[in-house]
Amino acid sequence: MPHLPRPALPLLLATLCLAALSGCGKQAAAPEPERAVRTQVVGASTASASHEYAAEVKARVESRLSFRVNGKLVSRTVNLGDTVKAGQVLARIDGQDLRLAEAAATAAVAAARTNRDQAGADYKRFVDLQRQGFISAAELERRDSVFKAAQAQLDQAKAQADVQGNQAGYAQLVADGPGVVTGVEAEPGQVLAAGTPVLRVAMDGPRDVIFSVPEDQLARVKAAAGLPGALKLRLWGAATTSSLTLREVAAAADP
Repeated sequence: MPHLPRPALPLLLATLCLAALSGCGKQAAAPEPERAVRTQVVGASTASASHEYAAEVKARVESRLSFRVNGKLVSRTVNLGDTVKAGQVLARIDGQDLRLAEAAATAAVAAARTNRDQAGADYKRFVDLQRQGFISAAELERRDSVFKAAQAQLDQAKAQADVQGNQAGYAQLVADGPGVVTGVEAEPGQVLAAGTPVLRVAMDGPRDVIFSVPEDQLARVKAAAGLPGALKLRLWGAATTSSLTLREVAAAADP
């Protein structure tokens, strides 16, 4: 095994240490390139953000039509979506019993009129008899009371006949005004009580736009209501808008 001379050992160690130190050194980092940036000045703006809400357009007046008397529904002449006119017959109930009641009331009027006429004729005869002294004044007063009672009964019978005539007319359901049928709630064959809804009709006239807003936007909507053109309606698929007027704010939130 070869051996190095002693004087060469320190030189070799020094050379290795220098090589190790030179390998542990770090290189200098390259400078970062300059980058361009965009700046914006923050300040107050006069533009206001707009908000859109889904809404429902409804007739301001929507009537639930019903018969004013009991009866069996025999016909309905309109369907959902039909346009109706004022005075148009929309449905009918069986009016046979109503017609019979009207006939009975008319007969009662005739009977009451006959009784009144008879009481009037008797009173006239008793007036002549009292003048001749054949009856007392008390008897004449009694006959006068009978005549007045007969007249009152006739008036009562006439009023009852008018009521029965109106009842017979209620067998037809008539539109109060022009509009569109928005609901059908009864079908022919049903026995209906008075006041049972048969049809819903949206009457022609003003329309309401109903929409809901978040609670934090309510004050903003109320404030915008006083500005002309602040509230607008845009129908689905339409490019044009219509101005709105805030008429009412619900007192309670929609649950």
